[in-house]
Amino acid sequence: MISEPVWIFDLDNTLHDATPHIFPHINRSMTAYLQEHLSLSEDAANALRMDYWQRYGATLSGLMKHHGTDPDHFLRNTHRFPELSKMVLREPRLRSVLKQLPGKKLVFSNAPMQYAQAVLKLLLVDDLFDDVFAIEHSRYRPKPQSAGFRSLLRKHRLHAAQCVMVEDSAENLLTAKRLGMRTVWVSDALRAPSYVDVKIRDVLELPRAVCKL
Repeated sequence: MISEPVWIFDLDNTLHDATPHIFPHINRSMTAYLQEHLSLSEDAANALRMDYWQRYGATLSGLMKHHGTDPDHFLRNTHRFPELSKMVLREPRLRSVLKQLPGKKLVFSNAPMQYAQAVLKLLLVDDLFDDVFAIEHSRYRPKPQSAGFRSLLRKHRLHAAQCVMVEDSAENLLTAKRLGMRTVWVSDALRAPSYVDVKIRDVLELPRAVCKL
């Protein structure tokens, strides 16, 4: 185990379960945005949203590349949550689990800052993190692109070897491993790829897995 690790956490589907409520809401909002601003049918907009997400790691990246979309306008319009407090599924044990981990803790998310901060507050863990590095801070270059990782390391004057990346996306962990980070995959998959150091089913298992890093 690294003597004084720096824990870098993804947010959605790592620190909380975004699948039931939040991701469907974002997907609907993005599809509606594409319909309105690109004059597409709902089916065509949904297909394009998924295509850009698969090709570039984020729908926004495809929109910026091919349509010159203003990223702030897009994020403002697709991350409106009038009832966010009812959508965030808070695990009561999360706070105590995070407090057990030695070292500095950061959040690194492809989501916008305002949303990330709001979710962390609803999870009652916002004060446990030294920084939230959101999509704006990576100049809208999402994970798994290495640019955001490098910007985060520069900002905090870190070496990759000091860091442990905790993520639900195996693709994002591949970038982290190539840079020299330790990797923890939050997944219920039966097997983990070779670039994953530790696989856990849930972030609550993290303290028990520390000795394997």
